[in-house]
Amino acid sequence: MRVTVKDIAKYCGVSSGTVDRALNNRPGIKAKTKKIVLDAARELNYRPDFTARSLVKGKTMTLGIILFDLYNRSFAQLLNAVEFKARENGYFIYIALSDKDPENEKLCIEYLANHKVAGIILFTVNQGKEFEDYLQGFSIPVITIFNYLSENWDYVGIKEKEAMIDGVGHIVDKGYKKFIYICPPLTYQGKTNIYTQEERLKGFLDGLSIKGINEVPLIIKHNGYLSDLEEVTFEKNNKTAIVCSCDLYALEVMNFLKNKDIKIPEEVGLMGFDNIDVLKYISPKLTTVEYPVEQIGFMAVERLVNKIEDGEFFTEITPSIDYRIIVGEST
Repeated sequence: MRVTVKDIAKYCGVSSGTVDRALNNRPGIKAKTKKIVLDAARELNYRPDFTARSLVKGKTMTLGIILFDLYNRSFAQLLNAVEFKARENGYFIYIALSDKDPENEKLCIEYLANHKVAGIILFTVNQGKEFEDYLQGFSIPVITIFNYLSENWDYVGIKEKEAMIDGVGHIVDKGYKKFIYICPPLTYQGKTNIYTQEERLKGFLDGLSIKGINEVPLIIKHNGYLSDLEEVTFEKNNKTAIVCSCDLYALEVMNFLKNKDIKIPEEVGLMGFDNIDVLKYISPKLTTVEYPVEQIGFMAVERLVNKIEDGEFFTEITPSIDYRIIVGEST
């Protein structure tokens, strides 16, 4: 027999409203009373009736999230954070993967809309007024992450350009004279939304300029970056730093350099971006920019739930989400 809110209220000698406030973490209840109610719920093996709750609230207790894929460890870390915070707020998650394809992304949005999710967290590859009008037509609250759409849409992210400027500043201060930048997603420049990658490229170039570096860097914008590195002569007396737009590329480059018996950082410096969790197993320790994906996931859910339940609206890039340079042995 299912235990109800009324059963818990009778068991604790309080009103059903008090139980509801305790179970849903709402204000207007004393901490002592809240603990009594939550302890009773556990003792009685209470399980929420999400169908009934959805009927009462007039919406499903589900959120949708659209990501590119789960190959990048930072996406997996983000998803874990989103699921945890959603569950904490009484919501479940639908996951859809776009594979960086604009049309497939629209299919993902339609899939989530057809499943009547209460809101969507979107890492978009689409952009422009036509897409924004399309998105607006679903009348579903949306929070964008990483790739910025416009001031008309809530956004959670970091200051990408400034983060890369700081990372490049660290590299230059280490005495490197020549620079290579690797970012395969730049091949989609002008075709899809690659806001994060464009901002990081700007940060790389601005960082060199700020530090007075006049040497023209080699910028590699395609997946064959290891083949391009085969053509590079690394000079011991004119050290090169390789900056990658994400850690996955940096790890590929590290493996390439090791296979060539090129010492890191004695002969070539290397920096990534993201600080994915597997870096703790890598030697030498990779210098990288920590991308706070867990904080972004938590804040995206909090903002989306506020938007769903209270109609709150935000459109600023949140400076409270800080990045930091993780200095490893690779620079």
